[in-house]
Amino acid sequence: MDAEVERDVTALDPDLLQLAEISPLALKQNPEIAQELYSQWLTLPETSKMVKSLIEDAKAGAPLNVPGSSSSTNAVAGNPLPSMFAAGSAPPLSPRSTSGSPRVAKRGTGTGVSSFGSPLKLVSGPVREIIPQFYFKNGRPPPEELKEQCVSRIDHIFFGHMDGLQIHEFKSVTKDICKLPSFFSTALFRKIDVDWTGTVTRDAFVDYWVNSNMMTTDITTQIFNILKQPDCKYLTQEDFKPVLQELLATHPGLEFLQGTPEFQERYAETVIYRIFYYVNRSGNGQLTLRELKRGNLIAAMQHADEEEDINKVLRYFSYEHFYVIYCKFWELDTDHDFLIDKENLIRYGNHALTYRIVDKIFSQLPRKFTSKVEGKMGYEDFVYFILAEEDKSSEPSLEYWFKCIDLDGNGILTPNEMQFFYEEQLHRMECMAQEPVLFEDILCQMIDMIAPENESFFSLRDLKGNKLSGNVFNILFNLNKFMAFETRDPFLIRQEREEPTLTEWDRFAHREYIRLSMEEDAEDASNGSGDVWDESLEAPF
Repeated sequence: MDAEVERDVTALDPDLLQLAEISPLALKQNPEIAQELYSQWLTLPETSKMVKSLIEDAKAGAPLNVPGSSSSTNAVAGNPLPSMFAAGSAPPLSPRSTSGSPRVAKRGTGTGVSSFGSPLKLVSGPVREIIPQFYFKNGRPPPEELKEQCVSRIDHIFFGHMDGLQIHEFKSVTKDICKLPSFFSTALFRKIDVDWTGTVTRDAFVDYWVNSNMMTTDITTQIFNILKQPDCKYLTQEDFKPVLQELLATHPGLEFLQGTPEFQERYAETVIYRIFYYVNRSGNGQLTLRELKRGNLIAAMQHADEEEDINKVLRYFSYEHFYVIYCKFWELDTDHDFLIDKENLIRYGNHALTYRIVDKIFSQLPRKFTSKVEGKMGYEDFVYFILAEEDKSSEPSLEYWFKCIDLDGNGILTPNEMQFFYEEQLHRMECMAQEPVLFEDILCQMIDMIAPENESFFSLRDLKGNKLSGNVFNILFNLNKFMAFETRDPFLIRQEREEPTLTEWDRFAHREYIRLSMEEDAEDASNGSGDVWDESLEAPF
């Protein structure tokens, strides 16, 4: 009998714990809970006294009497554990059953459970933790204190304007209340004044900015929602035009363009093309909120709003950068029909490019032309080309040229594909009496430079993970830059170390702007005129 008692104690049947608050099934499914309860039960003073009494009775050979249980031998063998309730207050143990304990059915016939209940309280089911709402479709509602502060500032600005603010009075709201760049004033005004009444009332602004929770969203989401069309999930190039028109009209660094609307339009177009080149990574002309958040456009907009010298805003808005792009296009567009063909483009960079790479560009492998004329590249297409050509360290550029070299479109650059383009480079070096570099040697050099995962080919991932990747494309199709890379101009190396924040495009645009402005000054001096805007449209400036 002793062996049987010891076996049952080790098994720790949950029914013996006599806990009305806990389902026996729950304890059987979670034996660690039963073990924990048993351990705590052993620490109770009443338990210690009971165990000592049972041990003394066992040594003396007396029958084991467990409080709350039957005095029969069967009861002792089947129910060796004392109740966790006070003596005499617990119901009698129920018979074993494989179908579950019938304790609930018999509870009404026995002695009721003590009003004090079990000394160990546990809930029968899992604890339900209330998770606060973390997603709000229209933005998180502002805290009441923040809401009151914002409404107070709104009341102050709208004080004395019972009929609302007109569009020329709205800039303080945009800048001080919304903390947006000032050149978003018109776009924000039009977003609220949907009926084109010419005024925005205090209540209309509160409904849009405070009650719709716009004030609690991040600035990128705010700008995205202001610019996009209703029921549209992306931005198009047209959505940026109102903002750039206001920038041109109000920025002190662009004031000199107000007398030349044709160049204002070209500047705005160039800025938009640059934005979509760098930010719209999918290349489909539909700029999403996710792409906008990943880019640096919002920071550039804030910089443009704070900086009076627009040329110091190198990202997207620099006028000098626009000047270089436009003049480069104008130099190639000899008939000034605003379209260039293969023969025009082959002259780019003093005939730096090979015929084979120009053919691939005009086959529209890297990007479909927006020009509707067959075999002609438009201004937008040229902007994408020049940004890719002059800044091969950027990811959009690497993707652009990778598509050109990947002849079969399988996502890798094989030695055969690279040799196809390098053959023309080799021929050009021989014609120029340059010492030719065999492809086998140059391939080893490129492998050492890129260190691809698989030395039998280059993947786009290999190229994006290396700062020297742009040199691979220069080696394959740009002879001038290939020669410059081979000679390692110490002046350029020192310049890169002194100004590490500047990109290849920044350095190129700066050099070209100086060259173009010097040429223009020389031309003005020879003509005896310093007014660059008196020239006809046969020249850009």
